Amino acid sequence: MAGTLSSFSFLLASSSPRRSQLLAEAGYRFKVVDPPIHEPDETMSRLPPTQQAEALAYFKARAVAEGHPDVWVLAADTIVSLNDQILGKPADQADAQRMLEALSGSRHAVSTGVALLGPQGQRLIASETSYVTMRKMSEEEIHSYLDSGEWLGKAGAYAIQESADRFIKKVEGSFTNVVGLPMELVAQMFEEMLKHPEAHKVT
Repeated sequence: MAGTLSSFSFLLASSSPRRSQLLAEAGYRFKVVDPPIHEPDETMSRLPPTQQAEALAYFKARAVAEGHPDVWVLAADTIVSLNDQILGKPADQADAQRMLEALSGSRHAVSTGVALLGPQGQRLIASETSYVTMRKMSEEEIHSYLDSGEWLGKAGAYAIQESADRFIKKVEGSFTNVVGLPMELVAQMFEEMLKHPEAHKVT
């Protein structure tokens, strides 16, 4: 981590263990606060995947920042989309099976929106999109993966950092983005905010 960030700390508005692990491994100092927000309404669900991811990340960050106005807050939201159809977190195993069958043999997009809010009204929102090519999965492989339970709480019903990596042929773009947090983008956002905090104040 860059020296300018060595003494920097913030709140992570996410209960995702994957995001916490990525940040901890990179040496960031943070505390986790689960954002108290509801799922998006129909209006937001009609947004393109990247815009929806950015909006959700902002709403998560704002929800936490309202209760902690004197600290920095980082939030993210990851969306899997296939031909512009958003595949969120599966409602149940049948929904997860539907998603996996759709993704099997596909090249799909994984977009993560990231929002960084500061204690003096600073705001920076950005996103990263990676493309994942998944090999064709057999019916037996899909059912075995469903039985593992790894699909629970995962956008698109799979986690590349767990056993689903055996289904992946190629990742174009940031790998950590597919895990749930584009670390290269996060580092750039922190550096930009620390160098030019006044430029990102929202009045």
